[in-house]
Amino acid sequence: MEQSFLKPSFGSRVFDLCNVVVMLVLSFAMLYPFINLLALSLNDGADAARGGIYFVPRQFSVDSYMLLFQNKHLLSGLGISILRVVVGTSTCVFMTGLLAYIVTIRGFSGRKMIRLLFLFTMYFGGGLIPTYMLMMKLGLINTFHVYWIPSLLNAYYMLIMASYMQNLPESLSESARIDGAGELLIYFRIIFPVSLPVFASIAVFSSVGHWNAWFDVILYNSNGHWDTLQVYLRRLLLEVEALQQVADQQLAYSKYRNISPLTLRAATSMVVTLPIIFVYPFFQKYFVGGITLGAVKG
Repeated sequence: MEQSFLKPSFGSRVFDLCNVVVMLVLSFAMLYPFINLLALSLNDGADAARGGIYFVPRQFSVDSYMLLFQNKHLLSGLGISILRVVVGTSTCVFMTGLLAYIVTIRGFSGRKMIRLLFLFTMYFGGGLIPTYMLMMKLGLINTFHVYWIPSLLNAYYMLIMASYMQNLPESLSESARIDGAGELLIYFRIIFPVSLPVFASIAVFSSVGHWNAWFDVILYNSNGHWDTLQVYLRRLLLEVEALQQVADQQLAYSKYRNISPLTLRAATSMVVTLPIIFVYPFFQKYFVGGITLGAVKG
């Protein structure tokens, strides 16, 4: 049988061309800041102050990275940051998933009240000082637990996960209840495996939030024993900027002669950003499916 193909019209070709151009422009707009930061971080500091660096370094130098990795506290801060991401993300996903499952059980009479209570916390908060006093009364100040216990339950994540779970067939859990399974068994054996895409999506959100967090470290960790990588890098950047502004400390500033706050800031951004970017591709397929499925069916 002879197969015929319709020749695309002029309007269709123009539409496809516009789509390609728009996607290329958007891709360039998203990639260029990272390329520019990488070029600045690998350039000599004094030369970078002249400007005009866009895609490639003009005078190659790794002094900014050498200064960062010479910091004796860098590895300890990196370890604490990784520990915070692992503990904070796993506990948040686990506890928020349980909460989302509770508010989706149709036979539970208090599910609507629980949902309203958590929705209330999204719009109204106690404020910075009452929150600090609460952390102090709970004995969480200057401890690692202050990084993950306050984020165990997240109302926004709960809404996303509950929206996904509500679209699952009710017959899955009902048949398990008829066979005598408890709610925890249903959650771990049925709901969790089926809802893996949305769990992975929330894990991405939570891990990025924990990795980039620095204000709560400064606020609740006054003794500095649990400083994360972001705090050490911020402190180092402030030290270099201060030394550059003091004219009578040329001797102290001599070891930073090839480094400027501009290049150090770019190197700091790359060190903080790249690890979490490398994690994202492993969750990308779950991320897209987990967020869009509930929205389409809802």
